[in-house]
Amino acid sequence: MDLGLAGKSVIVTGGASNIGRAIVLTYAKENAKITLADLDEEQGAKVAEIALEAGAQSVQVVKTDITNLSDVESMVQKAIDNHGGVDVLVNNVGWDKLQFFMDTTPDFWQKIIQINFIGMLNCTQTVLKPMIKNNGGSIVSISSDASRQGEVREAVYGGMKAATNSFMKTVAKENGRYGIRCNCVCPGVTVPDDTEEVSPNSMWQDKGAMFSEDQFAKVAKTLPLKRLGKGEDIARSVVFLSSEAAGYVTGQVLSVSGGYSMIG
Repeated sequence: MDLGLAGKSVIVTGGASNIGRAIVLTYAKENAKITLADLDEEQGAKVAEIALEAGAQSVQVVKTDITNLSDVESMVQKAIDNHGGVDVLVNNVGWDKLQFFMDTTPDFWQKIIQINFIGMLNCTQTVLKPMIKNNGGSIVSISSDASRQGEVREAVYGGMKAATNSFMKTVAKENGRYGIRCNCVCPGVTVPDDTEEVSPNSMWQDKGAMFSEDQFAKVAKTLPLKRLGKGEDIARSVVFLSSEAAGYVTGQVLSVSGGYSMIG
């Protein structure tokens, strides 16, 4: 099936690591023009090289702090200048550190809020301006099944991802008249195969700080599909939702988590 993404201008935030990396490489196979926005230019350059080999028409790496609106505006302008506009935005950047809520601090809350929510607001509003002008576009935000189930040691993170779900539905309602579609994808536990797939500042650089191997195995056993997620699992759903194949889909929150959450 032709997804209609060849030559489209796609922005992927946090495209240098894990899920973001897989998203970039999946768009590359669809011959898209990709703007990889990430703080880690070195890791981003490695992903860009692989993406070009995989079939991307063009890849530019733009060092971007999504919590800084000026950074975001500059990055989006480069996508417009070099790739002819913005057809797709993937709000992929996310960060957490597993802690019980009573062990967290206000500084920690602010970091979670800035990275997981304010940065997404910066990117979404900035790309909506050219999308509205061009009467079309697709935005996919990476949320989390922690937003739907509630998850121990992810209170603030899960709260911000629940806010993301609600925000994206509202933006979908407000901007559908311009042909703009907005959806969310909620991963479960999604683990990179090795540290070569992540940047040094990634929450997955030290997998052992998240879960032990025994805990990973126990989590997998609880899932109906009996395995943990991989970046590619999430990437395929993101690319589908942004494509012509999902042209009548908007305002949806899709769990891609091996059956961890089943919302009726």
